[in-house]
Amino acid sequence: MTGTLAVRGTVVWLTPQQGGRVSGPPEPDYDYDYTATAYLPPRTPEDGQAGIALRRFAPGAWRTSTEGMLVPAVGYRAQQVIPGCIVVITEGVRPVGLLTVEEVHALAADGTPMFPAAESLPPAPSTPTPTDPPYRHSTAAARWTSQHASDDAPPQTAGV
Repeated sequence: MTGTLAVRGTVVWLTPQQGGRVSGPPEPDYDYDYTATAYLPPRTPEDGQAGIALRRFAPGAWRTSTEGMLVPAVGYRAQQVIPGCIVVITEGVRPVGLLTVEEVHALAADGTPMFPAAESLPPAPSTPTPTDPPYRHSTAAARWTSQHASDDAPPQTAGV
């Protein structure tokens, strides 16, 4: 199967020391989803880029459950997206997070994800934030700066 997929899993944001976002984990906001580029190893940003949009993740958490959509770029070969696979989240070509996929579902004809509501699942534990968190930009500033690349079969088996 190819096309847009709804995914649910756990994201771990890389710290600035690991090359991640200088402002720390993105802050979810009611009026937008966190959007970025991504790829599935063994592919690279150059030969397997996809778009990713994430929502419903804990603000300020370095590790949190999330759900979102994965959309392959035009012209890239299919990749198998299954529970247990890792999606590398990038801003430009710089890795900023790792998403471990726990559920994969195709989207319904109207574009809505075809998995059970998040309210019916137990919340995933999140890692407490460090005592000295990295400097954070405001949510509005992060929206503008994160857009620049120069800034530092069964539902479980599907291909993107």
